[in-house]
Amino acid sequence: MAAAPVWSVDPRTGKQREQVAVEATAQDVDAAVRAAHAARGALADRTVRAAFLRAAADLLDEAKDELVAEADAETALGGGRLTGELARTCYQLRAFADIVDEGAFLGVVINHPDDTATPPVPDLRRYKVPLGVVAVYAASNFPFAFSVPGGDTASALAAGCPVVVKAHPDHPGTSELVAARLRAAAGRQGLPEDVVRLVHGFDAGVELVRHPLVAGAGFTGSVRGGRALFDAAAARPAPIPFHGELGSLNPVLVTGAAADERAEQIGAGLAGSMTLGVGQFCVKPGLVLAPATPAGDRLVAALADAVAAVDAGVLLDHRMRNTFVAGVAERAGLPEVTAPVAAGAGDEHTVRPGFLTVPAARLASDGVHDLLLEECFGPVTVVVRYADDAEATAVLSRLPGNLTATVHLSAAEAAGEGRGAELLAELTPLAGRVLVDGWPTGVAVAHAQHHGGPYPATTSTSTSVGGTAIERWLRPVTYQTAPEALLPPELRDDNPLGLPRRVDGRLEV
Repeated sequence: MAAAPVWSVDPRTGKQREQVAVEATAQDVDAAVRAAHAARGALADRTVRAAFLRAAADLLDEAKDELVAEADAETALGGGRLTGELARTCYQLRAFADIVDEGAFLGVVINHPDDTATPPVPDLRRYKVPLGVVAVYAASNFPFAFSVPGGDTASALAAGCPVVVKAHPDHPGTSELVAARLRAAAGRQGLPEDVVRLVHGFDAGVELVRHPLVAGAGFTGSVRGGRALFDAAAARPAPIPFHGELGSLNPVLVTGAAADERAEQIGAGLAGSMTLGVGQFCVKPGLVLAPATPAGDRLVAALADAVAAVDAGVLLDHRMRNTFVAGVAERAGLPEVTAPVAAGAGDEHTVRPGFLTVPAARLASDGVHDLLLEECFGPVTVVVRYADDAEATAVLSRLPGNLTATVHLSAAEAAGEGRGAELLAELTPLAGRVLVDGWPTGVAVAHAQHHGGPYPATTSTSTSVGGTAIERWLRPVTYQTAPEALLPPELRDDNPLGLPRRVDGRLEV
């Protein structure tokens, strides 16, 4: 039986563009993983590893026009958005190269023998080593930053782990082009090109997470798909860490005082955030608590004006479009739910943005409206009108884990008056990133960034963005009373690699 073809599809028309690959068989996946596993030793040299990451960024930069054009043809995300995303991806690769050069991520800790301690301390030397082959599952909505060359791949390679990427079916042509450049960058640095492998197909993704030589996995996608892979990773004879980003409502709470001060500004800002990228950001604000006051009415009116002015847009594929249209209709049909601006189908290829409103009392306790507490992927948000602080707190208490949570405060509340600090503490258990007077769309690549959150936002406590994302693909090991001549150079007393480390409790930089 011939392998199924993989087609590149234009979401603006729904028509096939070209066949770019075939779906990988179980034998293909096995060959890819074994080749990556065989190449892992070549990544041991940190200097070469860092040079590889920079070379990958350079090759992606050089091919910018071709890559952006292909990604736009497959995703309809637009040249401007994709150019920025590719720049972010290249920055991320270079940032991880800097982290590899610095070496602090190795977490070197040395304790010399101390017979006076209780109990006595022998010679102990600890650092972190790469897990092995990492499976990366590409995202639909970020063909660069969360796909083949994205944060999971960059951080895994930085840790010294080869990767096998399962391409997303929404941008297979882009995936092939990018993977070719990553492999070429490896070759330029004298590394085996097999430190990066690419496979296509749903069945390939399942085979990949089950392969005995795969040591960890990173995923960005739906709750349903991510949970199935997470369960498969846990059910293996030797379970592996599965770092999945699954879904998020990203709640926003607007205090009454904040609405009094700047209702129109908040309404317009919300419109811009929830329609950005046709609502296809994982950090889109999907549920907003606004006061049921005249100021709250002004906020809703400003939101309606701004959203009504946004043109219909194309989602990443027609399946997502159909799911969005059906999901909005089902939510709009719930009791006491209104649609000041109706979201739904535009023409046969587009969707119109909009939003729904519902009294907080309906969400605070009954199960009839629980659908509103689930993410609806696309340009729609739910505005929950609360009568008092107790109603707002009751709704927040029913929310699942999220990537972000936001509070908009008045100037006095931000200065420490009123409930500002209390609200911040109330939102902290809900999310991995808590914002004040901002919007969650836009995730900076920085050392202090955390892009993760309680389940179902993610399946672990780690981040997929920022320098600490590298920690997902490492494990600590301690050598006890090992002769100096046998130790890895990272753990020797003379510190030949010049690494930051902690020795006998003192930090040495």
